[in-house]
Amino acid sequence: MADLFEFLIGTGMRKGEALGLHWDDVHLAERVLYVRCTLSAIDNNHLVITTPKTRTSRNWVAVSPRVATALQHRVRSRARRHSDPSDPFTGLVFCRPDGRPLRPHTVLDRLRQLSKEAGVPRVTVHDLRHLAATITVTAGVPLTVVSKTLRHSTLSTTANIYSHLTQQAAREAVDTIDHTLTRAQKRNDRRAWLERLRPPRDHVQRLREALHRFSSPAPPVFSTMADRSRTGRATTLRPPALRARKRPSSHV
Repeated sequence: MADLFEFLIGTGMRKGEALGLHWDDVHLAERVLYVRCTLSAIDNNHLVITTPKTRTSRNWVAVSPRVATALQHRVRSRARRHSDPSDPFTGLVFCRPDGRPLRPHTVLDRLRQLSKEAGVPRVTVHDLRHLAATITVTAGVPLTVVSKTLRHSTLSTTANIYSHLTQQAAREAVDTIDHTLTRAQKRNDRRAWLERLRPPRDHVQRLREALHRFSSPAPPVFSTMADRSRTGRATTLRPPALRARKRPSSHV
């Protein structure tokens, strides 16, 4: 039954759908299976195989790697069974070692026994289907995809059953938006703060030019008079010499 429980959690299928699954409806190469039958117990005694009650229940289900491993284990165990081809229960995937179908009540009793041994609250077989839905909804899988996986008749059925999970997912969604915007705002604030610490680019350019002028040697001073020819008469005029003044003669 370990393969059965792995299968129920990995696919989210109903108990009767899993117990009524035939090998003709399993395609491991394509990683898909088809739900065409369901096993029911009338008065908990008489087992019958019927078709699912709704059109959406008769649909395909994807197979995960863990579910494929469980089915491959059932394939290896299948070779040891000898069943009558005329038996309506021939070809069941999950059955007893002699090939006879598993009673739904037997599966429930085994699951309750395992729950008691593990020290956890009593778990029903249908709880495994709820577990599959809970994992997908809380992981952020769109509700339409979850509804398709569970093969509910309408999307509102999924929303009504798992409304508490969708509310939690909605809160997580808006919290994710808040965290994303807050991180972006913090990055922008830090970038603006760094820009304020840096001087403007034109100021940096002027500072570089000033440093370059200080570090460069002073250019030679050129005189316009130095380039003139020194030949010819001097152009500089001397002031005229003062004439010696004659003393007036003294008449003694």
